[in-house]
Amino acid sequence: MKVEEITTNLNQLFGSDSIKHQTADTWEIEKTNLRLLVILSENHSWLRILVPIARAIEARALLPQLLEANFAATGEVRYALEQNVVWGVFHHRLASLTQEDFQEAITSLIALAEKGLSELFNQLIEQRIRQIIQAAKLQGQSLETTLQTLERMYQEGMLGGLDQDPQEREQFLAAWQYQLERLWSEVEISDQ
Repeated sequence: MKVEEITTNLNQLFGSDSIKHQTADTWEIEKTNLRLLVILSENHSWLRILVPIARAIEARALLPQLLEANFAATGEVRYALEQNVVWGVFHHRLASLTQEDFQEAITSLIALAEKGLSELFNQLIEQRIRQIIQAAKLQGQSLETTLQTLERMYQEGMLGGLDQDPQEREQFLAAWQYQLERLWSEVEISDQ
């Protein structure tokens, strides 16, 4: 891909009104709920496309999931951390970059930005629920006993706080019940 083709491709994808091209090696796309940056290296041999995903502090507990996703799920784009921001990043040598690869990378980055951290957070929560199930099974507890223990912890304020609205407490307990029932049979005591 040639440098001048970047602008043409971005115009086709986003329209010229959304693109700021203030220097010869940077483009910024601003749309509702999307900020995308295209940056060339000083010698114009490498291209990098970035989208902000979340503040780094919001992702701190999810760093293992981010790294696992980089290894197994993100394809040609990656999560990266810079300036206290988690970014979606695509990095490629400009000379060998095709128009199709450029457009697919942008599509993948937009999808990553739209998902945010929610999918990774859900994976973390499921992992923790599996650990709770495993601990309960190691103690010989049944599903019903585990649910009763959680309910008691909410009533005593160990979960949710003593001043928690009763309706909110019921919603949390219903969510716990759903997840425990969904995963209970999948977790074996020997699982690590």
